[in-house]
Amino acid sequence: MENLRGAAFMVLAMFCFALLDTTIKVLSQSMSVGQALALISIGILALLLGWSLVQRIPLWQTDYRNPRVILRSLCEVVGTCLISLALSLVPLTTVSAVIQATPLVVAMGAGLFLGQSIGWRRWIAIIVGFGGVLLIIRPGLDGFNPATLLAVAGMLALASRDLLTRALHVTLSGVQLGIHAFAFVLPASLVLMIAPGEPLVQPDAGTWALVLAGVFIGVMSYLSIIAATRFGNAGVISSFRYSRMIFALAIGFVVLGERPDAATLAGAAIIITSGIFTLWREARMRRASLVAEATI
Repeated sequence: MENLRGAAFMVLAMFCFALLDTTIKVLSQSMSVGQALALISIGILALLLGWSLVQRIPLWQTDYRNPRVILRSLCEVVGTCLISLALSLVPLTTVSAVIQATPLVVAMGAGLFLGQSIGWRRWIAIIVGFGGVLLIIRPGLDGFNPATLLAVAGMLALASRDLLTRALHVTLSGVQLGIHAFAFVLPASLVLMIAPGEPLVQPDAGTWALVLAGVFIGVMSYLSIIAATRFGNAGVISSFRYSRMIFALAIGFVVLGERPDAATLAGAAIIITSGIFTLWREARMRRASLVAEATI
């Protein structure tokens, strides 16, 4: 039952993330990416602060000054800005397919930097998954779009954020980490709004409705993924992260009229298969380690 509840929250979070990506992409067609991101960031930060007040969560913690917490938030800034820029330039399904490689990068980083053991099977799965990324971006071929590299760089930044989260030993809750991160994202989005010199757009009623929807969806996605991590087996629940690709394909097809080519679909399938195998092996090794400790 715990696994089922955690999986349900994870699927909800991935659905919300896919909707948020779509909202940013649609908004970027009528205003600069920086302005769209700034408006949504202001709303998300305000709601998270309001949630903290209602839940009586302290707004300030000394752990906010922890170098790893600051570095984590900076990775959030880089990842959010680059992914948002990528969404304005390349199809939603392409960006979503690249993002699916995040767990593979986290698994590799955990082995290289956190001292976690990675067997040869998982190394092969990681390498194959990266092959799927290359299949999507197709460097040097006719279908190559340089803007896709923004999505790759953003994915690497988000993977670094997740890796730093694993290495954190602080008392901050998920909401407090979110407040800290968006306190960094907001000024970065303002710079992204002003630096290109593009004129600001006065949103009409429909645009404001879309911004408010993005704010609500953003908070829902963040709270849902926090809830998902509190239930059941992490390896089982994390595998449902890949539902984001299914939602992105459906939304891209129905709402944006996107028709991803065979190479993009094949690359996404390779990444997802490799990622699920990696998560399954990690969960299996964790269970074996716990059994071994219990018998000592």
